[in-house]
Amino acid sequence: MKLYLDCIPCFMQQALRAGRMATSDEKKIKLILDKTGEMVSTISMHATPAEIGMKVYRIVSEVTGVRDPYKHIKQQHISETKAIYPELEKIVADSVDKLLTAIRIAIAGNVIDLGVKKSFNIVKDVKYILKQEFAVFDYNAFKSHLQKAESILFIGDNAGESVFDKILIKELRKPVKYAVRSIPIINDVTMEDAIASGLDEVAELFDSGCKSPGIILNQSTPEFLEIFNSSDLVISKGQGNFEGLSDCNRQVFFLLKTKCPIISKHLGVEDGSIILKEHEFSETI
Repeated sequence: MKLYLDCIPCFMQQALRAGRMATSDEKKIKLILDKTGEMVSTISMHATPAEIGMKVYRIVSEVTGVRDPYKHIKQQHISETKAIYPELEKIVADSVDKLLTAIRIAIAGNVIDLGVKKSFNIVKDVKYILKQEFAVFDYNAFKSHLQKAESILFIGDNAGESVFDKILIKELRKPVKYAVRSIPIINDVTMEDAIASGLDEVAELFDSGCKSPGIILNQSTPEFLEIFNSSDLVISKGQGNFEGLSDCNRQVFFLLKTKCPIISKHLGVEDGSIILKEHEFSETI
């Protein structure tokens, strides 16, 4: 997914929010905004939002010297979601369609996104999404591919949401490899966050090599690319990964809640929609 002009003010807002998370020094925050503005003025509109987001957070880190400004809030979100984990397991166990309920819960976790200016309430959002209609619902295709799959790649998104992913991974009942970010970027899940979420109990964790808020294939490790290309089923969580993979040359199932009007428009849905979308790729002859 390419950049839109409406993405540019969002990058400035992200720089401001991250800057304030990292420091209270107004001069440093102003420098972050100045450097972000300079960077934005030279970007190609053919770049992906994830690529530019990576540059924004690199500026924040370089100016403030803070490697992980969201560390405390990530820990808080993981703790909060682990506290309600037993209740989530019971909801799945008591449901008629356990797989679909686990998918809904995983998507509900996608509200934990500090890269967009949206508020959320974890418990309230879970309850709402358990009843919400899907705007895109390729569930039958998902079940068909899952039934045949022997290997699954699950691409993680945010910390805290990662605890919700555990619910779905257990319900997949197949071997899963779970890809994490290479370094702290916004509140995206790193290896440390994935382990804190308990994902090492249900999946094989590995580093994607990506230092951006979304997968960028040409910046991923050879290991990630090999797994991405060879896995029978690829599950991609969240908006950032959708931005990076929406034009990729293999089949992917995207699970997300739309929290950005640009992505909503790109998908042809209303903002706040829940999505289970199959991305199909066929070579033209």
